[in-house]
Formats: sequence, C-alpha cells, structure tokens
Amino acid sequence: MTPLTTRARAALLVAASVALAPTLAAAQSTQSSLDATERAIASSVDSHNADALALLERLVNINSGTLNLAGVRQVTDVLRPRLDSLGFTTRWVDGAAFHRAGHLVAEHRGPGPKLLLIGHLDTVFEPSSPFQRFERLNDSTARGPGVIDMKGGDVIILAALRALKDAGALDRMNVTIVYDGDEEEPGAPLSAARKALVDAARGAHVALGFEDGAGDPKTAIISRRGAASWTLTTTGVPAHSSQIFQPEVGAGAVYEAARILNEFYTQLSREQYLTFNPGLAAGGTLVAVDTTGTQGTAAGKRNVVAEHMTVTGDLRALSPQQYAGAKRTMEGIVAKHLPRTSASIAFDDGYPPMAPTAGNRKLLSMYDKAARDLGTGAVVAVDPSRAGAADVAFVAPFVPMIIDGIGLSGHDDHSEKETADLRMLPVQTKRAAVLLYRLTRTLQ
Repeated sequence: MTPLTTRARAALLVAASVALAPTLAAAQSTQSSLDATERAIASSVDSHNADALALLERLVNINSGTLNLAGVRQVTDVLRPRLDSLGFTTRWVDGAAFHRAGHLVAEHRGPGPKLLLIGHLDTVFEPSSPFQRFERLNDSTARGPGVIDMKGGDVIILAALRALKDAGALDRMNVTIVYDGDEEEPGAPLSAARKALVDAARGAHVALGFEDGAGDPKTAIISRRGAASWTLTTTGVPAHSSQIFQPEVGAGAVYEAARILNEFYTQLSREQYLTFNPGLAAGGTLVAVDTTGTQGTAAGKRNVVAEHMTVTGDLRALSPQQYAGAKRTMEGIVAKHLPRTSASIAFDDGYPPMAPTAGNRKLLSMYDKAARDLGTGAVVAVDPSRAGAADVAFVAPFVPMIIDGIGLSGHDDHSEKETADLRMLPVQTKRAAVLLYRLTRTLQ
C-alpha cells in the first residue's frame, strides 16, 4: 500500500470529521434531552440487556397455553420472585371461579400517581402445538411461541422497573402490575375473569399495555375495537319444497336468515371501523350448534323447506356508542320477518372497545417525546383497524390516559412463525422506563 502524504492524511481527517458531525451532534442532542436520572435509566437497560434476553428465552420455553394451567403458573413462578426483589408486594389471584389458572398482581406503593401496567402470562400455543421452543435465527431475531405476544412485553415491564430501581427512581413510584393468565382465551364469566384487572384500574392515572400491537416500534395504540359475538336464530314452517312461498308455508328459515344477513351488509358495511362477520351458518330440518358457537351440525333435504337456521358471528366497534348503535340496527333488521318466519338475535358483549380520547392522545405524545429524546425515533398512533381486542380495553372506563402496543416488536404473532426483533428489546424498555419516570414527576 502506498503511504499517504501529510496533506492526504489531513484531508481524510477533515472528511471523517465532517461525516461524523451529524452523528455526534445527534448523540449530544439526545444526551442533552435527558436528565441525569434518565441517562442512568438508559445505561442500566443496556447493561442488563443480556439478562433480559435470557429471561425472554426462559419464559418462551415454558408452555403457557391458556388451558395449560400448570404452565401459566410456572411462568408466574419465574416472574414473581423478580418482582419481589424489586420491592413489590405480589399475590396470586386463583382462577378456579372462571375456569382458568389465575392472575399475578404486583403492587409497589409510593407517593406518586398510580400507574397501571398490563401484561399476560398465557399464549395461544397449547401443549399439543408443535411450536414449543425459543430459536435464535440470527443476532437480531428469534422465533418462539409467545415471543412477542406477549412474553417480550412481560420482560420489558420487568427490565424497565429494574432500570428505574437502579437509577434510584422506583422508590417514589406507585405502580400496580396485572399479568392476566387468560388473555388469549378468557375464562367465564368474563366479569369474574377480569375483576382483578378492573379493581386494579380504579384510581389509576395511567394504564400502559405491553402487547406487541402492530409489531411496529414506530407506532402505539390509543384505541382498540371491541370484540363481541352474536347468535342469530331463524325458524320457518317445514313443508314440501314445491309449496315454498305459498301463504300457508312462507319463505322458510334459510331465506329469513339470508334476508337478515343481506340487510346487515346493506345498512352497516360502509361504517368506518365497524365489522360484523358471520363465521358459522347451519340450516335445515334439524340444526344443532354447540355452546361455543364454533361447531354445528345440520340435516335436511333439498325438497323440504328448512325449519331452522343458526348463524354465529362477531361484531367489532371502535367505541361503546358505535357498538350500541350497531346492535340497535341489527335488532331492528331481525324484528322484520319474511312470511311465516320468526327470528331472534342474542349478543355476548365480550371485550369492550377502547375509544380514542384526548387523554390517550396526550399520553402518546409523552411516549413519543420520550422515544425521540432517547434518539429512538418518533411514535404515532396505529390505525384502529389494525388493533384488535385486548385486556387494556377493560380499564378504559376507569383510567383517563391509556396507550397499548408498546411491547416487543416483531411479526407473525399467533402463528408458528412468530418472530421478535431482539434489537428492539432495549429500545422499548428505555422508552417505557423513561415515560414512567416522567409520569411520576409530572402527574399529580
């Protein structure tokens, strides 16, 4: 290699300093945007990131499908001592009353405003699933059951609190954590299954949900559509098919159901954020649908007018008002019958909606500022059509400021391709920890 001249070396140094200037300026700007405690929080997150990754792998390797009650409790056995060591008072809420494992609740009483953090212990992958183990794909990604939905979020909660503890900020904080054990398949009655969460929400100033949301770290959730279910039942006069539409026979149960579904579509399908999907339909002379509304049988003949039809479906709306309006419209449609038929519809309210509010928008702006001050980029609201139902919606009537979807980023949750972006574990942890610190200082 030919040696560089003094002039050439000087030119390279100047070029390098020019190239580095934006990076150095950004780093200095980020540092100046954080106070000493916030810088200590960020440093702690980085120093303990390997521990957080190890904990994530350990949790993912525990099968905690909702109906694997022992597995859900095993996840609790890992999390609970770590919360105890941070100064939380922990308790287990037994789930026998709602036919599930139960919930882990942890409280840290302090002088600050009450902050509610929400996670869940269970996944959609039961022991029968072939998808059971954490697998590193490369330095930045890993695949595994529940790695983003939502064991990654569970780890972020713990890692953020540990960083706050290390920075000397946790002692002044008033934090309650609820890790539900049945988010993926809630127990019944739902009022009992969500009582611990609702009780924890009372008096809270802020609620943060650590679901993976849209899987994009540039977004968070300020509104979620609720998920209800409905069952439509129609009846007609059984008769020989050659007599259908005659005054004494009428239209039959299947035509009545078809009329109703068509009117649902005609009157409601263009309303933004409202969806109503008929997922199962069974009609004929004899019809039987199980109590879950997911399996059924039907028997009939081509030359016999159908006597019965049952249709089950779901209903999703962005606000309680939109949900109530849709129900009224659907009930009005059902009340009008074709000749010699009858019909009824029943709703199961399920997960409530979480409407976008001024408080939620304010909280998002605070989270966005924390993210930008950390140098990790801006955060905007997710389109509600990409945000399904989640536990955080149950606290919406009680908590004035809520955001969700600030857990671990990735893609393909609820599938055997569920994958996490491990680079975002410390990023999301820092954002959450700095936000919690600032909330404690600014809210009264």
